[in-house]
Amino acid sequence: MLTAMTDQPSYLALLSRITHAETDAECYLSAWAAATPSSDVRRIISTIALREGEHGKAFAKRISELGFEPAPCLESKTAERMPIAASTTLTDREKFEQLGFGKPADPANPDQYAAMFADPTIDIRTGELLGRYVSEERDSIRMFRSCYAELCAESEPAVSASTQCIEDRLTGIEQCLNQLVARLA
Repeated sequence: MLTAMTDQPSYLALLSRITHAETDAECYLSAWAAATPSSDVRRIISTIALREGEHGKAFAKRISELGFEPAPCLESKTAERMPIAASTTLTDREKFEQLGFGKPADPANPDQYAAMFADPTIDIRTGELLGRYVSEERDSIRMFRSCYAELCAESEPAVSASTQCIEDRLTGIEQCLNQLVARLA
């Protein structure tokens, strides 16, 4: 039998924020997975969406086991992210860019997850849950970055070919102009 805590733990707000953020992420990532024409992107986004949903439920469950309820959600990004994620007119690369996924790591920014373990009052079960969560979040970030890099690599040859085509046409126009100027002279 689980016994509820009598005093509110100092990390309860953190658990609530994670619950809400992960639940929201599952919604818009699932919409993205459903909208993408790429089976490779769908597989990656679906995997991450499932993780996010599981995290949201696991943290809500942990809050309940501690004898509390998640705090009300004060900030949700779902409303602004859903139209982007569910769009059938944006490319997957555009979605990555507009949603802010796939960015390279900025060494100037500290690890956003390290501070979660600064609270020495975190109990063992919550610490285990946070450890698994952080490991999976870091892996999801790697998956996002890898997927985005592949999308960029796929589009670069097309840009290079397009640029070469334009350069070839400009060279042809320049030659024609030179011939015309030569005739006029």
